[in-house]
Amino acid sequence: MGSKSRGRRKGRSRTGRRKGPGAVRLGLPEQVVLDARRIAGETDPLIAEGWASGWLGRVWGAAPPGEDRPEQLLCKGVAGAAAARPSAAGAAAVAALRRVAPQEERALLDRALDIVAATERPPSWPAFPPPRAAFRGVDVWESESVLFVEYGKPRPHTLTAVVAQDGGRSVALLALAEPGAAGRWDELRDGAAPPMPVVPAAPAEVLADLAAALRETDLVRPRREDERYTGLRALAWARARPYLPDWPDWNPSPDDERRRIVDGFLATSPPGDGGAVRALAELFFAYGDGAFEPGPLAWSPGRVALFLGDHLPRAADLDAELRRLLPQTLRRWVRYALRRRGVPPRWIAPVEEAVDVYLPAFTGEGRSG
Repeated sequence: MGSKSRGRRKGRSRTGRRKGPGAVRLGLPEQVVLDARRIAGETDPLIAEGWASGWLGRVWGAAPPGEDRPEQLLCKGVAGAAAARPSAAGAAAVAALRRVAPQEERALLDRALDIVAATERPPSWPAFPPPRAAFRGVDVWESESVLFVEYGKPRPHTLTAVVAQDGGRSVALLALAEPGAAGRWDELRDGAAPPMPVVPAAPAEVLADLAAALRETDLVRPRREDERYTGLRALAWARARPYLPDWPDWNPSPDDERRRIVDGFLATSPPGDGGAVRALAELFFAYGDGAFEPGPLAWSPGRVALFLGDHLPRAADLDAELRRLLPQTLRRWVRYALRRRGVPPRWIAPVEEAVDVYLPAFTGEGRSG
């Protein structure tokens, strides 16, 4: 050991300074306040809402299991940090969070804003008025929808959501677009995708659809961490929450309707295997009745996948004869069901093909040992 190193404590440099990029590690609330300098002088309220929604979404998506209100912790922390050391950034952080935070957190943010306002002038972002128009598009299978809600001044924009509806409703994408986005929807879609005509709808109805889809998406565990959802989740909730409908009641189809549909299918079936085919038809109808929001006959490629890959392995115990007849009977069933719904033949074919694509998920064929 050289003489110059004797007596020097471990972990110290020659100057006695700590190693690393900084001497102080900021907590999350302080990081949020520091980051709010980006919006402290901002005049566009949509930018402020997007900033706040991004932070709330980041915390929500990363919350550990069992943490039901992660946004509350962020709002409480930011309110405390901003009130303890009033600044323009702190005022902007609290004001922006208040615009999109859950309703139950706003009283706390209001109190913090009152404290900060004693020395700092909060941003005077104008509120957005009620939406001026809305549009909805649904695909030919009623398995996916797109929602557009248009807002005017102070910053005209369109809140857009794509909602998957194969196994319950799930928001696949949230976005902010320019006004008139609904009219350009067809230009953005793949020409091979099923038709999804967009038509005008009452804003309250579209926002109710969005709120219901947000509610179901939030229930899925683990939580979504995809920024295409989390980044605008709080903003979308702030716009849609007043329109949140009650949970719908589920009523099974009447017995006479079930018999009529199953008997109609059997009338189109080749002779023989009648008992087994009826049992499968009853199974298909019962699954659709309980799982498809548009009705028991609303089959789609995604619903075929869920039926074969999730429902049958868990909930059905088919004997050898039923397993033998399953592929051909399910193909004929989806063709029969979609014809009754008036789906064009071009869009029935992909649903029939999905039976072959996803059948190995049930039979186990092709799985590696």
